[in-house]
Amino acid sequence: MRRTDRLFDIIQILRDGKLHRAKDIAERLEVSVRTIYRDMDTLIASGVPVEGERGVGYMVREAITLPPLTLTAEELEALNLGMAIVAEAADPDLKAAAQSLASKIDAVLPEQTIAEADAWKFAVYPFADIARGFAQMPILRAAIKARQKLQLVYRRIDGTVTERVIRPLHMEYWGRVWTLTAWCETRDDFRVFRVDLIDSAKPLPELFVDEPGKRLQDYDPMASDQPKTVKSAQSPD
Repeated sequence: MRRTDRLFDIIQILRDGKLHRAKDIAERLEVSVRTIYRDMDTLIASGVPVEGERGVGYMVREAITLPPLTLTAEELEALNLGMAIVAEAADPDLKAAAQSLASKIDAVLPEQTIAEADAWKFAVYPFADIARGFAQMPILRAAIKARQKLQLVYRRIDGTVTERVIRPLHMEYWGRVWTLTAWCETRDDFRVFRVDLIDSAKPLPELFVDEPGKRLQDYDPMASDQPKTVKSAQSPD
């Protein structure tokens, strides 16, 4: 069972308002008690109103709950933009609520395969940086749909600015950070760009068609010893 699925199951168990021992939850989910302890710490840190302690049991305080929701990429983008705006407000209570809500959303997102590199600490990027990335979203989405080439001005984490001509192929969400997978004509290879590091995206009067070796299905993030999701977006070339 994936950890995100297990966290969801734990919340469902605790929703009855009764006290549940970690041992009983562990047996029900077929994991160790130590695993349940770690999961409880994660839920509490994420803002889920769990009360209790090891050796005694856990329960959920009264809280507003929502039924399971299925969000589109655009709806998730709008939700994150709203949280980004609220998190920049002067009200400390609203800031804390935005951070807590973001943690809860991250906890239930589908897991994706991505390298845990120091250069990609997605969960700790400030909301101001995230909000900046949304400015490019309409252009990127339109270009992907129209199969239109883009001229990017991209600022890597180290501050180096590069200019690229790309074929935008796909956008993905990685825990409050969006990435753009593209065929980079400047480097003649696939590249993955962090959307919040794109300074500008200019549509070019040139469309592209699928070519073998340059299509999304041809992209293999594990093609090199270092995952391209890290290397391709930040490498000096």
